[in-house]
Amino acid sequence: MNTVRPLVVQEVCLRDGLQIEPVFVATADKIRLADAFSALGFARIEVSSFVSPKAVPALADAAEVFAGMQRAPGTVYVALVPNLKGAERALAAGAGELNLVMSAGQTHNLANMRMTTDESFEGFARIAALPRGDVLLNGSVATAFGCPFEGAQPVAKVLDLVRRYLDLGCTGITLADTTGMANPRQVAALVEQALPLVGADALTLHFHNTRGLGLANVVAAYDAGAQRFDAALGGLGGCPFAPGASGNICTEDLVAMCEEMGIPTGLDLPALIALSRGLPALVGHETAGQVAKAGRVADLHPAPPGLRAA
Repeated sequence: MNTVRPLVVQEVCLRDGLQIEPVFVATADKIRLADAFSALGFARIEVSSFVSPKAVPALADAAEVFAGMQRAPGTVYVALVPNLKGAERALAAGAGELNLVMSAGQTHNLANMRMTTDESFEGFARIAALPRGDVLLNGSVATAFGCPFEGAQPVAKVLDLVRRYLDLGCTGITLADTTGMANPRQVAALVEQALPLVGADALTLHFHNTRGLGLANVVAAYDAGAQRFDAALGGLGGCPFAPGASGNICTEDLVAMCEEMGIPTGLDLPALIALSRGLPALVGHETAGQVAKAGRVADLHPAPPGLRAA
């Protein structure tokens, strides 16, 4: 393994992490988290989603969060947009990247977006035609590694969706394991075929830890040549249209693993852990992250008292 090659972590807690929380996190707290992520130096921060407040009430304050946060030079502030109206609102709010999402699984796309795959792309074409200046466009393929209603998705089908996004002018592609169905060998095989189409600088992997394989899938993707990964502080998140799906891979757990493996991320692990330990007070429950509970491997403990000399 080439442990010198950096791994880029993209923080999605504010959008994918908070979207299904039953308790509304105050706008001021979201802005505080956004500013903390900016200060930590994340390359990309997915700030919110410009969807109907009735559909996702947890993110009804998307415009207010964009307006209130401090922006760091070099950081891309991302908005998920489901349709033309959402894209227009995101552009007005000053998003630096629009994230388009549709599912490889037709049934999941109908459940999540209320559209067929072709209908999703018809809407995306209208978004791509908007005057955007230097605002980037990212295309996400949800359920790329398996649909909870249809099962495994053919690689050829996923790659065809990637090509359709690229034909629209997308500058980035995300392959999402929305339901946590992926395994390391499957991940490596798909990444190896996607990289020639997309390039390592433009391909993001988005894993959920539903079945405990999230970090193993990161290693498999990294070894296959990928370098960009989404993660959520505390392992928050999940998909309301993916039965049983748990949260995203945990940011501080991912960074801790990279630190132990000698893979640079450029992120301050103690600061991440401290930030994560404040999440339960915001969301009203314990979070899934392990390192925030157990501490770093380097955090050694004093020997028990009363031991005899070796």
